[in-house]
Order: sequence, then C-alpha cells, then structure tokens
Amino acid sequence: MRKGGIALLLGLAGCQTVPRTAAPDVVAPVFPAPSAEVDQRSAAERNWRSVFVDPRLQALIEIALADSRDLQLALLDVDAARAQLRIQNAGSAPQVDAQVGYSQSGGPGDQSTGQSTVSFALSAFELDLFGRLRAESDSSFAAYLAAQSGRDAAQIAVMSTVADAYLAQSAAEEAVALTTLTLADWRASLDLTHRLQEAGQASGLDVAQAEGQVLAAEADREAARRDLAIATNALTLAIGRPMPDDLPARLGIEAEPIVTRLGAGVPSDLLKRRPDIRQAEHQLAAANADIRAARAAFFPRLSLTAALGSASADLGGLFNGANRTWSFAPVITQPLFNAGRLKGALDLAEIRADQAVATYERTIQTAFREVADGLAGRETYDAQLDRETAAVRVAERRRLLSQQRYAAGLDSRLELLDAQRQLYAQQRARLATQKARLSNAVALYRALGGGLDVGGATATSPSGGA
Repeated sequence: MRKGGIALLLGLAGCQTVPRTAAPDVVAPVFPAPSAEVDQRSAAERNWRSVFVDPRLQALIEIALADSRDLQLALLDVDAARAQLRIQNAGSAPQVDAQVGYSQSGGPGDQSTGQSTVSFALSAFELDLFGRLRAESDSSFAAYLAAQSGRDAAQIAVMSTVADAYLAQSAAEEAVALTTLTLADWRASLDLTHRLQEAGQASGLDVAQAEGQVLAAEADREAARRDLAIATNALTLAIGRPMPDDLPARLGIEAEPIVTRLGAGVPSDLLKRRPDIRQAEHQLAAANADIRAARAAFFPRLSLTAALGSASADLGGLFNGANRTWSFAPVITQPLFNAGRLKGALDLAEIRADQAVATYERTIQTAFREVADGLAGRETYDAQLDRETAAVRVAERRRLLSQQRYAAGLDSRLELLDAQRQLYAQQRARLATQKARLSNAVALYRALGGGLDVGGATATSPSGGA
C-alpha cells in the first residue's frame, strides 16, 4: 500500500505540465544611418567619463553615485531581495533542532518523579515532489535579478539627472551673462538717446522707447537669476548634498561639455543593454515561476517529522543505549476544500504574468521610441545650431549698422530698437538650442543603456535554472 501511494505521487509529479507565459517576440527596428561621422560602437559601450567630458560634471556625478538617495533606495531593494532569496532557499533544506528538557510530576502522598530528555528533531521537512518550493525559489531569484537591474537603471537615471541639472544650471548662468551684457548695451543706447535729445536729434518718444527697453532687460535679468537659483537647487538635490566649494572649473556650453555624436550600435543589443528591459524580463520570469508554484499547490504535500534522542529519570544515565527514543512521522496532505483560495491564487498569478508581459512589451516599445527620438535629435540639432549661429552673426551686423546710422541721424530709433531686439532674441534662441542639443545627447546615452559595465559572469539560479 505504501509503495502504491508513493508510486502514485511520483506519477502525478511526472504528469505535471505548466503552461508558461513566454516573452513576446520583438522585431527590432532599423536605426537610421548617421548623416555625419559618429563612433560605430554603441554609446552604451563607452565609459561615462568619455561622454561627460566636463571635469566639473564628472565630479558632481561621482558625488551623486555616492550620496544619491534614489540610488541608496535601489541598493536597499537589492539587499532586501537577496535576503528574501536566502529565506526562500532555506525552505527547501531540512530544519534540525536540538531540544533539551526536564519535567517533574507529582501524585498522592507528595510523590514526584522527574525525567530528563534530549533529542534532535527534524520538523515537517517537505519533499518537493511537485516543484512548488523550487518554483518559489526561482521566483525569488528572478526578483533578485530584477532588483539588480533596477539598481542599474537607477544608476543611469541618477547620472542623467545630474547631467540634465548641470546643463540647466550652465544654461542659466550663460543666460544671466547674456542678459547682463544686453542690459549694458541697451543702457549705453539709452545714454546715446539722451545725448541726441539734448542735441535736438531725438524726441521724447525715442527716450521712452529706450527706457522701456532697458526696463525689459532688467526684468529679463531678474528672471534669469531666478532660473539660475532654481537650477542650482535642482542640481543640489540631484547630487544628494550641498555643492562643494572645490569643484573644477566649468566648461562652457560652447566648449562641448558632453559628446553629442554618439553611435547607436545594433538595435538588438538594446534588449540586452537597457537595465529596465532586463528588469521587466526578470519580473516576467518571476511571474512564470509564481504560476508554477500556484499550480503545484493543488497537489499533495509529503512532509517528514522525525526525532532521535534519549529520555531517563536518572540524569546520569540519560545517554545509555537503553534510554534512546526515536520517532518518525511522514504526513501526506491533500487539499480538499479551501473555498477557492488555491484557484484564486492561480488566477492571480496568471493575471500578474499577463501584466508582466504587457509591461515587458511597453518597456521595449518605450526604449526604441526614446532611442529614435535621440537619433532624430542627433541628426537635426547640428544643422539647426549652424543656422542659428549664422543668424546671430547677421543680427550682430545689422545691430552695429543700425546703431551707427542712428548715431549719425540717418535712421530712426525704431529701426535700432528692432535690430537690438532681433539680436537678443537670436542669441537666446541659440543658447536654448545649444542646451537642448546637449540634453538630447544625455537622453540618447541613457536610452542606449550607457553608463554601466555590462561585462562579467551571468548569475545562475540556485535551484538550477536561470
């Protein structure tokens, strides 16, 4: 009878089939060929210091990697997942406890007897006949790998956040400098207008126009100072501590503090290099393992409880052979009625697996969209900046000629005013494009999974699977 029962259990274990929610097939799009010379390697293969070449930015990124709260939280998530994995793996190993006890009892006539015991007990050790414990271990391991990938994604996010905040601060500083120079130029123009009015060559309307222009420039300067303060606060938050006083000198935006001609590499490599894609894939693997565990919960469980020890009324003879005791109690538990709890757990596991598939697909689609946006920016910002630089030169020439003609009384104040405003607008537009071009490079580097060393050994599951 016992042999027949064991054979039945092994037969059920062999017949167990678990449908898996497989990762969907992904057709990688073709990246467009660059219009100019770029590094043929993927940007993800470049060390972040070779992309963020500004020494001041490098120092800030190093501070952020050490002090960022977001990265610290991601590291704690990895530690928690590792601890959970150890707990889960411990469930597949036998638990042996040592027990030492003494009891005394009495009866009529105040007679009492005492007994000393010592034993080693195996407590309800489950034989994993249907793979439930292994599936739970696989789920914990996949969750651990997902946490590691999440930590990698957090590192990339911290680096790009610092770089974006740094560019915002740099652009704000240059905007303050631009408005300060413009204000000085327009104040000089106001002084000239006053002199021309005294000489009878300018009207009160010309003076009012010049005064209004100066007031507008002063307002712009205050707005630029506010933007600089806000950008500095954002950068302080990004690095996780107050700005140090001993940072290296800043490279200006004109000096290209970030490499912009980044190569995209092979599209299929994006699936292996983006940590958020790897995280979604590991989460899908964990969801599949949860389905296996939920299905295995429908099958019987075989657990073993055993003890070996000694019991004696005489403490001195406790370890004599005649006083040895033992017990062995195998137990088979078959779920019969649980009000649909097991079926509900299986349904929930399957729904979460479907959610993991959808998340995986959305993550991949988002990744390719971000790369496509970055490549579009890479191919267009250079040409836009060239045109705006040329427009600034033309506007400077027009403003100079207008100022000379106005001083000579050949042109009206309105013509000079328009020329000055055009130059100021072109300079601001060029500064915004320079900042957007560098920010696009940061976004492309992040979209390609740059900033990590992806080499090294691949982890394997402690239960034998990956």
